[in-house]
Amino acid sequence: MKTTKKSINYIVAAIIVLATITSLCGILTNTGLGEYTYTSIRGEEVTIYGKGIYQHMSADVAVQGIGHDYVTFFIAIPLLIVSLLGYRRGSLRCKYLLTGTFGYFFVTFLFYTTMGMYNAMFLLYISLLALSFFGLVSMLLSFNPDAVVAKFSNRTPVGFTAGFLIFNTGTIAILWLGIVIPPLLDSSLYPTNLQHYTTLIVQGLDLGLLLPIAFVSAVLFLRKKPLGYLFTTVYFVFLSILMTALTGKIIAMAVSGVNVFPAVYIIPTFNLITILCTFLLLRNIVNK
Repeated sequence: MKTTKKSINYIVAAIIVLATITSLCGILTNTGLGEYTYTSIRGEEVTIYGKGIYQHMSADVAVQGIGHDYVTFFIAIPLLIVSLLGYRRGSLRCKYLLTGTFGYFFVTFLFYTTMGMYNAMFLLYISLLALSFFGLVSMLLSFNPDAVVAKFSNRTPVGFTAGFLIFNTGTIAILWLGIVIPPLLDSSLYPTNLQHYTTLIVQGLDLGLLLPIAFVSAVLFLRKKPLGYLFTTVYFVFLSILMTALTGKIIAMAVSGVNVFPAVYIIPTFNLITILCTFLLLRNIVNK
């Protein structure tokens, strides 16, 4: 345990330094000629952002990246620090917070590494991906599955939280399939959301990885299995930060003049419910 905590200290310190650099570069850099139109290999006219570290991204995706960077810098990094301090004092709630926050950094820089157009931050992205992956795995392995259930009170809202996670998973899956399937049916093949990118990274990783993990975790939680308690609580911590980043993206898009209806109502609502579920789960942890 002491070895795990020592290595986690180093991992967190490295993430703080590197994530501060990448997020501030995303927020502050703005050199470039500005927006211009680019014709993709599939013949689609795409508006390119043309400024800063995200200058080769499409304009709508670039502003989302900047919104994401704000959340990483002002929320995720401080939460990483606070949860680490609590974890070092022996707080079980902070242990779950730290694990879920590692999950946020892992997924964030998985997307940055695979979707972001190549830029000067590439080596930092892959370093953050590796650090957060090993931090997440180390924390998950430090839990004793046989003791997990006993650490939650009998008042833990299993049905409500697991039910919402399943509902959220199904809603996002339907949304993404609504982008992918219609072009397959009308033989046009390529969704307009593809723009000039090689593939649908967000939809692919969600449908192939994140949503199945969420669904299985929720089902195990409903069946009151130890791994259900562990994975669902960690997933909700991760999801509450990620949904906050999605809300930040919506705000950034709205400020830049993009029509964000009805997402401007749906995403913040889901975000608030996710935070509520996270709070309820953490509150019902018996910190012994």
